[in-house]
Amino acid sequence: MCGICGEFRFDGGTPDRGALRRMLSRLERRGPDHEGHHFDAAVALGHRRLSVIDLSPASNQPWVDEEAGIALVFNGAIYNYRELRAELIARGFGFRSEGDTEVVLRAYEAWGDDFVTRLYGMFAIALWDRRQRRLLLARDRFGIKPLYYSQTRDRFRFASNSQALLEAGGVDTRFDSVALHHHFTLHAVVPAPRTLLRGIRKLPPAHLMIVDEKGRDRVHRYWQLDATPPDPSPDEGQWLEMTRELLLRAVRRRRIVADVPVGVLLSGGLDSSLLVALLARHGGSDLLTFSVGFEDHPDEKGSEFEFSDQVVARYATRHHRIHIPNEEVLQRLPEAVDHMAEPMVGQDAVAFYLLAERVSQHVKVVQSGQGADEVFAGYFWYPQMHRATGSDVDRFRRFYFDRDHDEYLRMIEARHAGPDYSSALVAHRLRAAGGAEYLNRVLHFDVTTLIVDDPVKRVDNMTMAWGLEARVPFLDHELVEMAIRMPPELKLREHGKYPLKAIARGLVPDAVIDRPKAYFPVPALKFVRGAFLDFMRDLLTSRACRERGLYRRDYVDSVLADPEHRFTRLQGSKLWHLAALEFWLQRNVDSVDGAG
Repeated sequence: MCGICGEFRFDGGTPDRGALRRMLSRLERRGPDHEGHHFDAAVALGHRRLSVIDLSPASNQPWVDEEAGIALVFNGAIYNYRELRAELIARGFGFRSEGDTEVVLRAYEAWGDDFVTRLYGMFAIALWDRRQRRLLLARDRFGIKPLYYSQTRDRFRFASNSQALLEAGGVDTRFDSVALHHHFTLHAVVPAPRTLLRGIRKLPPAHLMIVDEKGRDRVHRYWQLDATPPDPSPDEGQWLEMTRELLLRAVRRRRIVADVPVGVLLSGGLDSSLLVALLARHGGSDLLTFSVGFEDHPDEKGSEFEFSDQVVARYATRHHRIHIPNEEVLQRLPEAVDHMAEPMVGQDAVAFYLLAERVSQHVKVVQSGQGADEVFAGYFWYPQMHRATGSDVDRFRRFYFDRDHDEYLRMIEARHAGPDYSSALVAHRLRAAGGAEYLNRVLHFDVTTLIVDDPVKRVDNMTMAWGLEARVPFLDHELVEMAIRMPPELKLREHGKYPLKAIARGLVPDAVIDRPKAYFPVPALKFVRGAFLDFMRDLLTSRACRERGLYRRDYVDSVLADPEHRFTRLQGSKLWHLAALEFWLQRNVDSVDGAG
């Protein structure tokens, strides 16, 4: 797990070494163990390393093979690298290191652009092929690892976060109106390739991008999730057994492919508890677990310790229980926002940031339960959509959109307004999922698009801010390929995630399995009052916010007047949504010289 960056010139000039240094400085927290760079005529590659696989200097990056004319920077983990290495050795390739980085480079030598289809894991890759005079970029199937880029007539730059690109300079920071609509409609999700800023784009998951020396780029999808129901369909017992086998394999892969200890983020919910149970039963002893809690609120508990403690007691894990007071949430919020590659409104972003700080003092790698709800239909809105009638978009919008289009137009200044971009996006993506049943098309949209820029990005950004690698076994692509074809009724049984509940019986305490679905609680960012309300009011009435001219002032005033009754359909604070974007812009865009 690392941070990567680079520049490719099209104008006959040489890369800007100062820009590369500035980009690397904004990636240092992602890779505290080593910094490297490589220059080759029109190309510069930069890398910050977090040593997890092959801890020796032999796996430092950029990884360069002068004879082959290939240089590589890579962020992520390839869980089948040992199998690929054995196959490549059988084909006559030699190796100088023991890690997965060199395997990626040799795989490209062996299979060309198709190499990416053979990689199982999470990755963002940038590869310079000197002989073909082209830069190749690739991103894993579910976008677990980020890859941003900016392009002008003269050059192409890429990085693991937008802050690095902004620090390098020359970025058009005007708003993308389509992205703004998505941001305020889909819980701050802006699907690739867009971001909120016109001058920064991101490579979509499961895509390969090739940029040639004339600045021409070609992007194509290398993998497609198929939601078509199987014929004949397995029976219930077969579905459950496939779920158990594939999840166990995913969990074990993410435990054994590391040369450092691997812990688990234990929330107290079903998903992370099941990971602990499987690892304890099949992955060895001496398991490290970590839980975080916040202060209780009159309307909501701030921790789930009563459930996580039961799992700890059953499996005798080496547990770390972390309690964070409300004043620390507000005090440390600016740091968390500084490490968001894009603005996030999930209440648990700062929770993950503060948790990751403590966890990184003990381990470099953790497994986390993100993805289970999207893959196995665990959220409350899925059965609502399943039962509803109407068009595809109506069924989705009614239970999911943070605000309808007419409210968006009342919120945003006219110069940023436009048509209902988000409804058009949803309609297109649900059609693209093919002939599957409605709920499975929704889940297809969620796991290929929405989850990428909400929980997955949140976990990557907040953990990597502390040099902590988070692995997400529920997004193993073989597990998802199976689950997306499973009958919706099976996933929705027992209020959702029935397959996981069924295989957890006897492994996880019944109290954890049968509890109502809960969410990572950070009450202070949901029920906004006191110092948090003062903070958000100051942001939204600041000179910077007023001069930005993004929000209509009457809408801002109405939300400030009654913040605790202005919630989205998914119970997010609309006041926090407004304040979070403004705070991110002030911290990450306004602070960069030349920001537009």
